[in-house]
Amino acid sequence: MRRRMIFKLGLTVIVVIAVCMFYLIHQQNDELIPNQSPENDSSVGNQSGKTAEISAEEKLRKAELEKKAKRWRESIHLSIVVCGDRGNESIILIKSAILFTKRYIIIHIFAEDDLHSSLQQQLASWPSIAKSKFEYHLYGITFPDSNNEWKKLFKPCASQRLFIPSLLTNVDSVLYVDTDILFLSPLEEIWFHFTRFNSTQLVALAPESEDRQTGWYNRFARHPYYGELGVNSGVMLMNLTRLRNSTWLPSIVNYYKEYKLKITWGDQDLINIYFHFHPDELYVYPCEWNYRPDHCMYMSVCTGAERSGAYVLHGNRRAMQNDKQPAFKAAYLAFKEYDFHQKMKTSLLPPLQEKLEATSKTPCGRVRHIFSTRVAQFVNHAEK
Repeated sequence: MRRRMIFKLGLTVIVVIAVCMFYLIHQQNDELIPNQSPENDSSVGNQSGKTAEISAEEKLRKAELEKKAKRWRESIHLSIVVCGDRGNESIILIKSAILFTKRYIIIHIFAEDDLHSSLQQQLASWPSIAKSKFEYHLYGITFPDSNNEWKKLFKPCASQRLFIPSLLTNVDSVLYVDTDILFLSPLEEIWFHFTRFNSTQLVALAPESEDRQTGWYNRFARHPYYGELGVNSGVMLMNLTRLRNSTWLPSIVNYYKEYKLKITWGDQDLINIYFHFHPDELYVYPCEWNYRPDHCMYMSVCTGAERSGAYVLHGNRRAMQNDKQPAFKAAYLAFKEYDFHQKMKTSLLPPLQEKLEATSKTPCGRVRHIFSTRVAQFVNHAEK
């Protein structure tokens, strides 16, 4: 019994000592916490700041992406195909586009690989006042199944335009033009035609001819074509979303297989064949949106251009470079020689009018006002 009491007493003492020690240790830890708290708070603060910093960077990145996405949606998308010796005239084309257009332009350039460096260098040499108005994206030439037949169809790479809907999959709509184009008015004006499309229309084109007596398709074509006189493919508004959702691509491939021995103008003939069978999918704008030598070389047949001037000048058959149609070459040289730092009212319009005046005895020179009316209207309004 005595031993049991001694054991209980000893156990009690041990428990009391343990409780006292726990209390003392706990009290010391409480006293240490205030001395450690600034360091701990700093550590927490740094971590919080880092999180906030990352969060701010993430927000900035997202805001920048949203800004780019919005600009992508709201910009005018222009597309050209550059092959062979067409590099220099494509630069003048782009120059004419940005001179008049206020909206940001995104240019999609499909070009042979050996032309990329030259195009980049020429565009990089422009002053910031010009480069701030557009951006460009360079792509290689791509055809289905690496089929060289498409590249050789009509002119080198011309048929690339047929496959743009499947190549620019993140673009809703685009204005495609041949490289022998000069814009004589803001792109906003031709882009506005998209708003006039009905629910079935995919593409806008101008007629190939205004006159049955000189029309090519109605006299020589051995294949189906659109309407009475056909359409010209050099200035082409394309709703890419609708084209991707249509039978466009498989139909074009099938029409090529069926009619390849009967077509003369390559991709343009295929486009005519397609819209012969799908006329409800085509919007037709008048000749002043695709003004060519055919409209004035024999007689003036584009009444809209006579009245309001040409909006888009198309120097097909090398009319911008050779001497067969001096009025077209005169317009091209005026744009080529213009310097971005100068005012258009004094350094573009007068030289243009002067060069056109020198062509007054030629067929197209007799209606030379067609080549300068839109430029004069824009310049006089913009620089008042």
